[in-house]
Amino acid sequence: MKRSITVLALAGSLALLAGCSSLNPFAASGPKPAKLADFKPSAELHPLWQARIGKSGDYVFQPAVVGEDIYAAAHDGDVARFKDGKAAWKVSVGKRLSAGVGSNGKLVVVATTGGEIVALDAANGAERWRATIGAEVLAAPAVDDAIVVARTSDSRLIGLDATSGARRWTFQRSTPPLSLRSFAGVTLEGSAAVAGYPGGKLVAVSLANGGQLWELTVATPKGSTELERVADIAGTPVVGRKDLCAVSYQGRAACFDSTNGNALWSRDFSSSVGMDRDSRFVVITDDNDAVQALDGSNGANVWKQDALPRRGLSRPLLVGDFVAVGDFEGYVHLLNRETGAFAARTRADSSGIVAEPRRFGRGGLVVQTRDGGIFVYEAR
Repeated sequence: MKRSITVLALAGSLALLAGCSSLNPFAASGPKPAKLADFKPSAELHPLWQARIGKSGDYVFQPAVVGEDIYAAAHDGDVARFKDGKAAWKVSVGKRLSAGVGSNGKLVVVATTGGEIVALDAANGAERWRATIGAEVLAAPAVDDAIVVARTSDSRLIGLDATSGARRWTFQRSTPPLSLRSFAGVTLEGSAAVAGYPGGKLVAVSLANGGQLWELTVATPKGSTELERVADIAGTPVVGRKDLCAVSYQGRAACFDSTNGNALWSRDFSSSVGMDRDSRFVVITDDNDAVQALDGSNGANVWKQDALPRRGLSRPLLVGDFVAVGDFEGYVHLLNRETGAFAARTRADSSGIVAEPRRFGRGGLVVQTRDGGIFVYEAR
């Protein structure tokens, strides 16, 4: 069963699933989330440290990881830099926030619910600048030394000068009449910003002037109604050494040659949270909450872990020899990278994990829960 548009409209935001009782883990009736099966652990999610920031509210807040520093934010306006479980600094921007943190280790950038982008000094939390863009931002801004790119909820990309916050360009393209409310961000690759769009499109724009560089088709909308034709790119596009991959809702998963845009392979797929990849595998959480691994070179099936239906799984994260996903009850599940078998499991807290897990170091990961817990683990 595919997730309904009610669920997708908030990209897995569990606080707002009440409109779909058949898939809402908290509903009094309808199919229930799968019970967690026992297994013999073959690995460990070793806790390194934990900290706390404020709650997420009805938004999705993902931490930013730069080296050993973790930058996190909360809906109440607090932003903090954590290292070894301690807050190096913590400040309030004075307004409620709608998106998690983007950072390059020099700037820490967040978005307010009123359509402001706020940049802080990563060293001490001092405010550098504010820029009003007049639009809702649901994804963490992308940051490099020269430019900050914010994606608005109507799929515009806005480039701001990293030093002053002055607007340098705006990119806008036509979108279908019905699309998903997406928390997916933007990937900066070289001199381009790469974003997934409604209608199954991948688009790259120039960081210098916001001009479109290329467009690729991951999926083509099909069906007789606008609902059936929703085929938006799910999650943030994944850029490898020589390829670019993405997956769409009720569409396809595909990888392209990043040097010429030629399609390497594509597969029928539906996901609302996205994918990850490494040198061998593409891993995807599909709309039935099954985690699937595909051969990154040709898209062939490798394994499928389908023992977690209706548990609201996050986007998967490849960490060393494992794949990690979070769920709506705050559990972190560790799967064997080669087989998909359960390797380890731990519970961060009971508030749920809807934000994407982030890599930390060579074999670690970070999750931020809805109640604001920051948990750092080593997979071993």
